Amino acid sequence: MEFELGEDYALQMDAEDPLAGYKDRFYHLPGKIYMDGNSLGLLSTDAEDALLKILEEWKTLGIGGWSGGETPWITYAERLGAMESGIVGAEPEEVVVCGGTTVNLHALVATFYQPEGKRKKILADELNFPSDIYALAAQIRLRGGDPDEDLILVKSRDGRIIEEEDIVDAMSDEVALVLLPSVYYRSGQLLDMGRLTSEARKRDIPIGFDCSHSVGVFPHRFDDWGVDFAFWCNYKYMNGGPGATGSIYVNRRHFGRMPGLTGWFGNDRSTMFDMELKFDPAEDASAWQIGTTTMLSTAPLEGAIRMINEAGIGNIREKSLKITGYLMYLIDETLSDPPYSFSIGTPREPDRRGGHVGVEHGDAWRVNEALKARGVIPDFRPPNVIRLAPIPLYVSYRDVWEVSRHLKAVIDNGEHERFSEEKGVVT
Repeated sequence: MEFELGEDYALQMDAEDPLAGYKDRFYHLPGKIYMDGNSLGLLSTDAEDALLKILEEWKTLGIGGWSGGETPWITYAERLGAMESGIVGAEPEEVVVCGGTTVNLHALVATFYQPEGKRKKILADELNFPSDIYALAAQIRLRGGDPDEDLILVKSRDGRIIEEEDIVDAMSDEVALVLLPSVYYRSGQLLDMGRLTSEARKRDIPIGFDCSHSVGVFPHRFDDWGVDFAFWCNYKYMNGGPGATGSIYVNRRHFGRMPGLTGWFGNDRSTMFDMELKFDPAEDASAWQIGTTTMLSTAPLEGAIRMINEAGIGNIREKSLKITGYLMYLIDETLSDPPYSFSIGTPREPDRRGGHVGVEHGDAWRVNEALKARGVIPDFRPPNVIRLAPIPLYVSYRDVWEVSRHLKAVIDNGEHERFSEEKGVVT
């Protein structure tokens, strides 16, 4: 797509944007341009209303909320899973909203990682989010293995991206499970999940994906691809709130399989209050629930999912590609040469990038802090990446144009030099 540099062009793009109206349904930080929705999405009035509804039910119904109210809480996780299923290309009973991302990873890997004989290794990669690697190593240890021997981490050729062919080449007859991210949290690279799933299935290796950096901004096709399982958080592009309850997907061909970790809320609803000591698993993805639905961490997601469905995940992806492309264009055209020296670490191809842009700079940490001082909210990931996420539902093209001007001013005025190189706890 051809872009232009001027502010008038950005305003024209906003005037033609079919999603522009959603911006007014979010609470914005006064005087700020929020570019960190890939880490924590903003609060919408839709999410707020959904939370207030559950609070009102708690206030007026007490424990009766589990069986009464607009949506009985006892099946709330399944109802929200059904609402979210279309976003990921699944059937309603294949998705359930439950747990946290890493806990859900443990529950799924405990099910699908079945080491036997020489086939005992887990295949992952060195650019994945550390928590996933911690969990995989723990699962190997729980099975009596040694992560130094049994956890294969595919290496990056350049420190930014992982080539799919390198992953496929590592799918040996010693691999018992493949676990990969959909999008890499630093560079924003989007993996070809369909291709990787096809290659894993040819070798009879179960494969799962951490889709935390793609659900809500990219239309998945889990069923069409044949993915075995997936999990994701709902506080990034889904805008479910800080610490929002996560989600899991289990392909229906695995229904009836005993989950590796079991708990009361995974029991069949028709028998759970019989209080039998023998676990009676639900017949669908609900079986992978462990604990009671955390209603106040889950409720905002009802409104957030409804908004995503209303806007249409295809429309969201279309704008995401346009607005990230526009951001990269502005950096290339105005900020790539000295003294600015910003570069793009995100793949340029539309089918290889997610919803954020990894902007690289030799003094990225201090530039990141200078942007915050100017009212731009990005985040930093070591060693040299400023992540900028123009979220389609609440970031405008003019916002992106302004961000590029702020980046230029930081360098022009040497504003980053006023900040310490010492990093904070949360970056």
